[in-house]
Amino acid sequence: MKLLTAALLLLFIAMCLATTEGVKCKCSRKSPKIRFSNVRKLEVKPRYPFCVEEMIIVTLWTRVRGEQQHCLNPKRQNTVRLLKWYRVWKEKGR
Repeated sequence: MKLLTAALLLLFIAMCLATTEGVKCKCSRKSPKIRFSNVRKLEVKPRYPFCVEEMIIVTLWTRVRGEQQHCLNPKRQNTVRLLKWYRVWKEKGR
């Protein structure tokens, strides 16, 4: 009976660790300034317990490199301007 209880407890711990694995902080490195005209998609993810700040993930498209995802520093002035610009752009229905 003790073996069954230990196995179930171990299984429960493994399941908890597997679910938190997918929610890790993706933005350990932040990219430099970007052009607003190259932005295809903007995602703002909330802070998680293991992330210091919220994640701002931008999908860019350029002719040379194609689509790429970059993380932006939410404290930079350029990122704040990008968020305002993107909200206005989305409200206009483009």
